Amino acid sequence: MPKKKSMLKITQVRSKIGYKPKARATLEALGLRKIHQTVELPDNPSIRGMIKKIEYLLNVEEIK
Repeated sequence: MPKKKSMLKITQVRSKIGYKPKARATLEALGLRKIHQTVELPDNPSIRGMIKKIEYLLNVEEIK
């Protein structure tokens, strides 16, 4: 039986206005465009790294 991959539920909780262009680009790369928008992405090191850079703008939950 294949192992089920864990997912992350990522919600933007703060506006990107007033933050550096790199932070804005990271939000766009995660697929977030508006406040309170939620995306589900696979839990892997590249996604975790992007989250770590802009954790002050996000709310992250693990989905089993």
